[in-house]
Amino acid sequence: MHSQNETELVRILQAERDIIRLINSYPYLLDSGKFEKVAELLRYATLEAPGHQVTGRDEIKKFLTSGIQRHQDGTPRTWHAVSNILIEGYPLSGEASTSSYFIVHQELPGFPLQPICTGHYKDRFALIDGEWQFVHRAVVPHLIGDLRFHVSGTNAEANL
Repeated sequence: MHSQNETELVRILQAERDIIRLINSYPYLLDSGKFEKVAELLRYATLEAPGHQVTGRDEIKKFLTSGIQRHQDGTPRTWHAVSNILIEGYPLSGEASTSSYFIVHQELPGFPLQPICTGHYKDRFALIDGEWQFVHRAVVPHLIGDLRFHVSGTNAEANL
């Protein structure tokens, strides 16, 4: 029979696993050009990027669709890697926050594979209807390279 401490530990580990899965789902969907699914993933969230703040599925989808270039294959031709995930807070309270690093690589004909941006994701999560959900994502660029084939218009570093 499990003690109360063991049961609590299992619940904490499950919450952390669920939160990490959300964090890792974002780059898979974004790099695949599935902006509608990214917006669904962030449906309860406010997304902040330099100079922009959008909230909810529809605003986030419009922001991504208008701000990130999709190329001939329907994707942004990017590859996001997320690392150094730190989970803070006590997940059993129903809320948690995280900080993680990201690096974005891009490659296109005439544009060799290269890092185009690094930075931090600052996220907040909440337990909504029994499932962990993003409630806030801040994209905080750190080092910025050549973004001309990634963003549209004047959103330069905003759509990472």
